[in-house]
Amino acid sequence: MTSTPHLAASPRRISALVAGAVALLVTVSGCTPSAQGSAAGAGCIGADTPLAELDTVEKPREWVGESTACLAVQSVPAVDVTTGPELPVTVVDNQDTEVTVTDTSRILALDMYGSLAATVFGLGLGDNLVGRDTSTGFPEAADLPLVTQNGHELNAEAILELEPSVIITDSSIGPWDVVLQMRDSGIPVVVVTPERSLENTDEIVSAVAEALGVPERGDALTAQIDAELADVVAEIDEIAPDDVADRPRILFLYVRGNAGIYYIFGEGSGTDSLITSLGGIDVASEIGWQGMRPMTAEALVDADPDLILMMTKGLESVDGVDGLLERIPAVAETRAGQNRRIVDMSDYEILSFGPRSPAVLDALARAIYAPEQSGPAQ
Repeated sequence: MTSTPHLAASPRRISALVAGAVALLVTVSGCTPSAQGSAAGAGCIGADTPLAELDTVEKPREWVGESTACLAVQSVPAVDVTTGPELPVTVVDNQDTEVTVTDTSRILALDMYGSLAATVFGLGLGDNLVGRDTSTGFPEAADLPLVTQNGHELNAEAILELEPSVIITDSSIGPWDVVLQMRDSGIPVVVVTPERSLENTDEIVSAVAEALGVPERGDALTAQIDAELADVVAEIDEIAPDDVADRPRILFLYVRGNAGIYYIFGEGSGTDSLITSLGGIDVASEIGWQGMRPMTAEALVDADPDLILMMTKGLESVDGVDGLLERIPAVAETRAGQNRRIVDMSDYEILSFGPRSPAVLDALARAIYAPEQSGPAQ
């Protein structure tokens, strides 16, 4: 197979993009994940078989039928480095605020994607987490008390009751007044970048590790993620078509049918790097779609994807593929709609960039290139 450029640097995200994404997700997400997060709790078909050994479809662009991507193992892999926190530590966070952390025994890691809590677990400090946001749905965190309500709205009272010794967060979750209230109450609050993609996972891990006084664990976790990502991308290269013209043309569609919200995620949203790493063509970027913007029928038809990626709860919100085709006639006009080529994955996994990114790529690649050997086991 010829090499495909993966993990290419995407354009700088702008604050308006982040603000728009926050408004969108806060408005439409109000579900609490179960301990298993998705149907993958039953196990994944073919997950023990290396990607390169799967019986892949000959022409992925022409495959007919929907499929579900799921993680074979939902636990967050932790590093085996056990060096203790070196405290106190003073850091300058993403907002140029100087923050001194003296105690990491009671951590809150809160963001829109569950990435920060997963990173804390990956650093081997999961036992120190005292609460979670609604996007943190992996099994180890399932029993932690929620500190968000109405989706991703921070609950000041719930946070204060947990008496956190440090809060790691970003501007993807709010209201921001609550974050400021926590800081005014004397709790060290470290704000990291809200950007999420495969390209800046190392940056997130390093920022969290530094703030918690475990830089050596951060280096180890970064090396672990990078090595696993490289292995998965190499395996995907083996099963993706050599000819660019034969690679699946993919679009990420965010849907909340009960709220009447339909968004296309394009260049700079993080899904572009995901699609490219899967050996696909990000058709939203191809038509010049920037960031996360409300879907238009014209854009869908112009993009004409072979395959549409969706979150599982989003697909459920429109009553599955049949409901999607009925509610959005423009989808039915695309190759993906005509072939019912919809690939869904748990809301709590598909964009959870961090320690589980290699496993997410692996699961999506199975659903795309070996759809008959992927999905929840029955």
